[in-house]
Amino acid sequence: MALSATSFGAMAIFARVAYAGGADVTAVLFLRFAIAGVAMAALTLATRRRWPSRRNGTVLALMGGVGYVAQSMCFFSALRFASAGLVALLLYLYPFLVALIGVAFLGERLTHRRSLAMGAALVGTALTLGEGLGGSGIGVALGVATAVIYSIYIVAGSRVLAAEDALASSTVVMLAAALVFGGLVLATGPRFPAGPAAWMACVAIALVSTAVAMATFFAGIQRLGAADAATLSTLEPVVTFILAAVFLGEAVSLGQIIGGAIVLGAVIALARDGAGSAQSGSGSTRSR
Repeated sequence: MALSATSFGAMAIFARVAYAGGADVTAVLFLRFAIAGVAMAALTLATRRRWPSRRNGTVLALMGGVGYVAQSMCFFSALRFASAGLVALLLYLYPFLVALIGVAFLGERLTHRRSLAMGAALVGTALTLGEGLGGSGIGVALGVATAVIYSIYIVAGSRVLAAEDALASSTVVMLAAALVFGGLVLATGPRFPAGPAAWMACVAIALVSTAVAMATFFAGIQRLGAADAATLSTLEPVVTFILAAVFLGEAVSLGQIIGGAIVLGAVIALARDGAGSAQSGSGSTRSR
């Protein structure tokens, strides 16, 4: 999950380069899933992984072609009506929503330590994202919708992954998303990258921030369960602001440093809680 969060966190840096090179959002999203899907399909075939069953494959295709696309559209639409900080913070409501869905519908339970870790992770995320959290009611509604869709996506994925290979499953999700975004490309006529640096950034988004990020995210869900995996993924904004400071020269505030430390503390608490559950051998609600 740490590798997944790091890979996802780097996407904002690559995207800045791609946009500066003339690419627009639709083009980047299409290239992201198309390149990643083809690469992961080749790897799945080369390593002779077992493809998902027809039923689970249908669920995964819907996760990519409907869930991922809807989540992306809500997220980018929300940015038109609210600040980036507010939209990102609303997105990171999803660890709480995943936990609530698990408790309400899947019979899972939350330990006291895990509940505190999720709360701390949200507080740390808010500090990491910094100020400028303004926005309209429409922006807030779209931001919350983004978190709800992503939460359902994660929970659905955790159920399917109990019986399927993580690499093959993530490949199906990527190819389905690529197909839908390909249709949007034909309909809207997007602007593709104009220079080699922008193209390299798009390839990095596809291979690092999509293929590696999604495959390790699904693998993490298999080992930790949806709730803990979602909470651990709050490392992503911490990685983003560190990389932005190192490679883009962006300033880092004291609040961001404190927020990052809080998120890391929450991650350590979850790791210790998971180790304790594994040693006890009983009472664990994690998916295997």
